[in-house]
Amino acid sequence: MKLQNKIHTYTSLLFGILLVAINFSVYFLFSQLSIDSRKNQVEAAAENMIHGIQRAPVSIAAEDLLRAYVPLDGMLRLMRPEGDFLAPITSSSEQSLSLMKGVFNETRQVRIITHESNRYILVSVPMIWSNGEVVNLQVTESLQPTMQTLQVLKIVLIAVTGIALIPVVISGRLLGRLITHPITSMISTMKEIQRSGKFKRLPLNSSSRDELVEMGETFNDMIELLERNFVRQEQFVSNASHELKTPLTIIESYASLLKRRGLHNPSIFAESVEAIHSEAIRMKDMAEQLLLLARNEEQWNVVLEPVRLTKVGTELKATFENAFARQIQLDVQTDCTAYTDENKLKQLLFIFLDNARKYSDEPIHLMIDIVGGTAQPCIRITDQGIGIPEEKLSKVFDRFYRVDEARSREEGGAGLGLSLATGIAQAIQAQIGLESIEGSGTTATIILPAVPE
Repeated sequence: MKLQNKIHTYTSLLFGILLVAINFSVYFLFSQLSIDSRKNQVEAAAENMIHGIQRAPVSIAAEDLLRAYVPLDGMLRLMRPEGDFLAPITSSSEQSLSLMKGVFNETRQVRIITHESNRYILVSVPMIWSNGEVVNLQVTESLQPTMQTLQVLKIVLIAVTGIALIPVVISGRLLGRLITHPITSMISTMKEIQRSGKFKRLPLNSSSRDELVEMGETFNDMIELLERNFVRQEQFVSNASHELKTPLTIIESYASLLKRRGLHNPSIFAESVEAIHSEAIRMKDMAEQLLLLARNEEQWNVVLEPVRLTKVGTELKATFENAFARQIQLDVQTDCTAYTDENKLKQLLFIFLDNARKYSDEPIHLMIDIVGGTAQPCIRITDQGIGIPEEKLSKVFDRFYRVDEARSREEGGAGLGLSLATGIAQAIQAQIGLESIEGSGTTATIILPAVPE
């Protein structure tokens, strides 16, 4: 059974049972109140009869006296332990009641009896007759009018239940559609994605903020994540196949050259080994960058914490100078602290320092300061290299883009560094700015978030 049909069936059944239970309770309560009220009326009438009989003149015959008090649809009788004190007196409509066998009761009683499938209220009250004898005054009155009223109420409640079940069934169907609509939309969207191979999102009602809209938003977020992963996978395959082809071709060519002539020619052997080694290292670096770019920022395990930038700059200066024998001029304008991930920040700075090393031969200037007016920490890396033409400045963050193709290939770059820097900056909530003058040098500015108060 489909979920919509289950919701429709269960809600209709539940509301139906609830409605029947409420109407049954109303009928039961009303019937009890009606019968109890009728009992009280008959009991009060019996008390009035006793008072009237006891105050009546002695000259009035007992039968005439009782006949004056007989109910319109009932019977009066006087009982003593031996039997009837007088013959029962009945109304014209209840003659058959006189055939009932009377029973003397020493105490007051009020009960319901059944005679010929009809229900009656019997009130038995002890009293002292004018001659001093203790007798029972028994008043029997029909419950038929009350039962007819209850029968009408029963019919009305059944009709009301039937009529009320119509909107209950309709509302159950509407409720089922309302609840399952996002689910059916998801199923339809997923089938469309499977059929077309294109990612789609659910249209949402922005004015509603219920759980169904939240589920739709979660679905759209999941689709967005899948689409990003899919795009990253496609980019990774495309990038890897594009960029790894050249070094593999070079390695294959030099390996073939080694096989043919390298064993007998030391210069060719040395050149081939150096080329193969260089391309292998470049492939290794490129593969690491491609794999990092293929991962989501959420998977980078970024831990934001207060980081003293002077300490980071000093450590990075020592490491870079030892590894590449290039001078780094550290200029600390303001000893400030940023709210960032230290390892990711070092990786980001290393990318810009490495670019500065590749494209300039002069010392690299590393300055730590704050942005005026905002008090945000910033780091500026300035080189005195070849610079970047203005028309190419907006493209340097694209993957595999190289300003100087020949120099990049020579230095082993794959054009992935600045693209990776953009991803790292987004992950640690940093802002990157690049200024360059062709022939004079380039300045990279990294603005970091301040430590929250």
